[in-house]
Amino acid sequence: MFSAGQRIGVAVSGGADSVCLLYLLRELAPNWKLRLTVLHLDHQLRGEESRADAEFVNELARKLGMRLVSRCATLPGGNLEQAARRARLEFFAEVIESRTVDRVASGHTRSDQAETVLFRLLRGAGTAGLAGIWPVTSAGIVRPLLDVTRAEVEAFLRDRGIAWREDSTNASRRFARNRLRHDLLPQLQRDWNPELPEALARTADWALAEESYWESEIDRLESQWLRFESHAVLLKASFAQELPLAAARRLVRRAIERAKGDLLGVDSGHIEEVLSLARRDLGSGRVQTPGLDICRSFEWIRFAVAAEIGSFCIPATVPGALAIPRSSRVISLELVEKLETFGPSEYVYNGEMGCVDWGRLSGSLELRSWMPGDRYRPIGHAGIKKLKTLFQHARVPYWERSQWPVLVAGNSVVWTRRFGPAAEFAAGPECRTVLTVRETETA
Repeated sequence: MFSAGQRIGVAVSGGADSVCLLYLLRELAPNWKLRLTVLHLDHQLRGEESRADAEFVNELARKLGMRLVSRCATLPGGNLEQAARRARLEFFAEVIESRTVDRVASGHTRSDQAETVLFRLLRGAGTAGLAGIWPVTSAGIVRPLLDVTRAEVEAFLRDRGIAWREDSTNASRRFARNRLRHDLLPQLQRDWNPELPEALARTADWALAEESYWESEIDRLESQWLRFESHAVLLKASFAQELPLAAARRLVRRAIERAKGDLLGVDSGHIEEVLSLARRDLGSGRVQTPGLDICRSFEWIRFAVAAEIGSFCIPATVPGALAIPRSSRVISLELVEKLETFGPSEYVYNGEMGCVDWGRLSGSLELRSWMPGDRYRPIGHAGIKKLKTLFQHARVPYWERSQWPVLVAGNSVVWTRRFGPAAEFAAGPECRTVLTVRETETA
């Protein structure tokens, strides 16, 4: 969990677990030359009680001669437990990224582990969920008390006469976790297994070992099956047929985590829906998970944070460079006199650049996104084609279509990405001035 000389942030709420952790690390810190900082996040959910907790932690840090870093959080509505957890993780990430500390230690115990495993089991979690709370995370959070029960924590504090704060909301049945802790778990212990908390914690130990192996295996599979874009993750749909089911499920979890940043609210049912989407004969469909839009088009499944992508329409100045909104691509328009650059055979679309006869254009030009109903006759085609038909033949995923650039003059399509200039506007041997249309990535 620690390396010699590291700066460790100790997350202290004022409760028994976190106060115990602070005293233990203070005692052990000289062994590894650790430098401790107290971290406190005020969720501002309990009014005066929250302020009293903050004052308690402030006084504790002063008494122990430690630096204190504190923040106040403003939580959105909805699920307060999830919002509070997210606020804490953002706070921890902030102090680590700012190099204030190297790692953050939190006071989760074996009792918390048992409750987490039972809670996730009731929600239908798979093996990954049953691994519960990880002792060490890739985000730099460690849990040194994960093999210690809540009863042992309180006994430690009482034996030494160390005070702590009680959170009044811990007794409220309003929160699902409290109902599980105070009602369901004691009933199961009484009626089924007195050692249930330890059995649940052992389940987490077993599942964690399994998941540690799978982490390295999915790292390997990720490089083969996933493709990363600026705002999305793409997964090849054939994975569902080619990989063992256990690997396929975990690869879907990895894709969701990469796209969303976490797995909050994602359960085994969502994973199975994505697998079903991948196994379909028809290459289209959609799955909604919390905060994520997952859709299939042809051979790819796309995972992206749910958001509305608007259309665009930009006046096209010639010469000029037009940035396509919400992308890293630019359309460059230039005028070239016939004898300056081109030979007789180069006045056609060559896959990289479109060549348009400037003399055939009239009125103002606009660069806009594709619209349903757009149609034109590309060079080499005998008749007019709908862009939608061209998309289907070229297997263009539908999430790429909404931002597909189309150059128009009035109601006429002059040029579009990949399919090139319209035959009626294409530069030919008689053309005197060529409008070149080139699409490039910005540096």
